[in-house]
Amino acid sequence: MSNLSPRSDTAVVIPAKDEGDRIAATVTAALRLPGVSLVLVVDDGSSDETGRVAKAAGARVVRHSRNRGKAAAMESGAEAVRLLDEDCHLLFLDADLGETAAAAAPLIGPVRDGVADMTIATFATRVKLGGHGVVVRVARDGIKRLTGFDPAQPLNGQRCLTRAAFDAARPLAAGFGVETGLTIDLVRKGFRVVEVEVEMAHRATGTDWRAQLHRAKQLRDVSRALAAREPTVVKAMETIEGLRPQTRP
Repeated sequence: MSNLSPRSDTAVVIPAKDEGDRIAATVTAALRLPGVSLVLVVDDGSSDETGRVAKAAGARVVRHSRNRGKAAAMESGAEAVRLLDEDCHLLFLDADLGETAAAAAPLIGPVRDGVADMTIATFATRVKLGGHGVVVRVARDGIKRLTGFDPAQPLNGQRCLTRAAFDAARPLAAGFGVETGLTIDLVRKGFRVVEVEVEMAHRATGTDWRAQLHRAKQLRDVSRALAAREPTVVKAMETIEGLRPQTRP
């Protein structure tokens, strides 16, 4: 069993857009996690009071003036943490977890203890989703094909990383492809990636046109992340880079 010591060595980063109804509960729960020294919310161009509510709940807040997507929010959050405390591990949590964010402690343990470089949450209780799992299958199959690692919940955004692992994965895959890209890049580079079961849950996506559009964007971004990491594509990009004329100083 992991020894979750009370020393402050972990910063929580929460990308958020229009989550004013849940962000306070998520922040409050995250602040109770053992060893968490900072909860930082990246308000990614919200049109509601997400940033104000998060600050009132005790979070530091970074705001994007326009929506830039999840990957950009994660990058902004990690950079803000670096300015405040460079040695912290990074725990990324979704904004809509609410009170269940308090159950994220098992994700921190293996990273803190040096057993893993990145942990990925698997939710013990699955919320019934409105989709048919197409994006999950595409991500899982792609990760397994490219790395041999077969994740149970490849799109789960609840992840704890060492600073070294996060920096090694930059630049992050764009948008909703960020989790897929993170997993592939770190496994390929020899970092230890471990899945950890937790009692957490977030809002289920529905079946209306907004939910369908959301899943379409997920599929687009995951497919792009996978395509950019195919060996033939990587080799072609390296070849193009090598053919570029070198500028003289």
